[in-house]
Amino acid sequence: MIHFLPISLLGNPNCSSGLITSKIFLFCYFLDLVPSIMSNLLNPDAIFSNNEMSLSDIEIYGFDYDYTLVFYSKHLHTLIFNAARDLLINEHRYPAEIRNYEYDPNFAIRGLHYDVHRAILMKIDAFHYIQLGTVYRGLTVVPDEEVIEMYEGSHVPLEQMSDFYGKSSHGNTMKQFMDIFSLPEMTLLSCVNEYFLKNNLDYEPVHLYKDVKDSIRDVHIKGIMYRAIEADIEKYICYAEQTRAVLAKLANHGKKMFLITNSPSSFVDKGMRYIVGKDWRDLFDVVIVQAEKPNFFNDRRRPFRKVTERGVLLWDKIHKLEKGQIYKQGNLYEFLKLTGWRGSKVLYFGDHIYSDLADLTLKHGWRTGAIIPELRSEIKIMNTEQYIQTMTWLQTLTGLLEQMQIHRDDTSQMILQEWKKERKEMREMTKNFFNSQFGSLFRTDQNPTYFLRRLSRFADIYMASLSCLLSYDLSHTFYPRRTPLQHELPAWSERPPSGNFRIPFIQGVAQAK
Repeated sequence: MIHFLPISLLGNPNCSSGLITSKIFLFCYFLDLVPSIMSNLLNPDAIFSNNEMSLSDIEIYGFDYDYTLVFYSKHLHTLIFNAARDLLINEHRYPAEIRNYEYDPNFAIRGLHYDVHRAILMKIDAFHYIQLGTVYRGLTVVPDEEVIEMYEGSHVPLEQMSDFYGKSSHGNTMKQFMDIFSLPEMTLLSCVNEYFLKNNLDYEPVHLYKDVKDSIRDVHIKGIMYRAIEADIEKYICYAEQTRAVLAKLANHGKKMFLITNSPSSFVDKGMRYIVGKDWRDLFDVVIVQAEKPNFFNDRRRPFRKVTERGVLLWDKIHKLEKGQIYKQGNLYEFLKLTGWRGSKVLYFGDHIYSDLADLTLKHGWRTGAIIPELRSEIKIMNTEQYIQTMTWLQTLTGLLEQMQIHRDDTSQMILQEWKKERKEMREMTKNFFNSQFGSLFRTDQNPTYFLRRLSRFADIYMASLSCLLSYDLSHTFYPRRTPLQHELPAWSERPPSGNFRIPFIQGVAQAK
């Protein structure tokens, strides 16, 4: 229950009547506004656009594999966490007591930054400001005062931020975790940090970061994850016949399709047989495995190698990428030369904003689609009445504070301070709707997150899963909503009483033909 009008304010004979009257008036406006918003809920299965794009211009569709064509169950992250934790103990000689820590799927979110030297996990906004209250050392939140002292404020300078691909290199002290597979890594880092801190053990944070990173890498490189999934595919892969439906729809409309993944051949083949069928290769014109993205998009030196049915690498020089065959490594420049698939007629889907999408849109002019599985659950939260009430009143209260700050008398200032306190509490409540430690993937208190900034730059469209394509005709044009700049009138983006048809509400999603 939200107490929008504190009794203490209304009952205070010293309160400025103008401020209280304004708040009462806005509260009445709020009561009228909420039902209107509730009647136009966002569709979790919609496709959202950062850049105008028409599917009628797309002739070729490309896909990543993991978390694009295939989705994994919650058991996979537990597997990765446990395997990496055991590698730390068995191969890096970490204390056996860290085996007492178990994976918590509700601890971290994607897009967080990690200060390698200070061993601190945090959420940063699009302007490089740390969101206070989302800074963790181990599993314990760091007080705001300590954060401000450490960073001499809450801003992280550009030279300390992660590099272009989110890595901590060339003097950058921050690492950004953008991959869905990185959720167990963040949690393991935090758990080991917590163990060392609780037991007053002196350790080097840089070494811990490297050891955890290497252990997570080895879970992939040594095949631990791949073998476990192949051995119990029903446990780890979320079967979805809609993946085949999407591919079949594109094939029926004469679209060419290709797959570029970092995963190995046998692993991809077994997964695709499970979710699509044994004839899955018939749907793709080109299949490339172990591509080593993002190097695949930049390194011209690596030629393609053909992979046989048994996984044997052939030494033949590749003059053509043939349908039904599987190729390993290679590079995009050779790919473009052999296929001629260039420019904006190509649309590539992936879940990793840096490794999958950044180079394609910046250097090669392909259109890009980001798969953001978290989007569906966040929209469902945003559609709840409690969230809508909270956010509507929070925005209303913020506008009231902005306009009423001109009142400088002591009584008015006391009221304004009460309102600021109420606003702070509501911001914390809003964060907890999504994740009690770090909040939403897409927003800090007020600003877009650094994750959303990169998503907006490198993805033309984004959606929760490929199945969202089933709701759209292949001649559909995606139009980004015009949002007003700070110096523009808001009239262009205000929703008319009947609802703005350019907002993908549940009632207005286009149906596939």
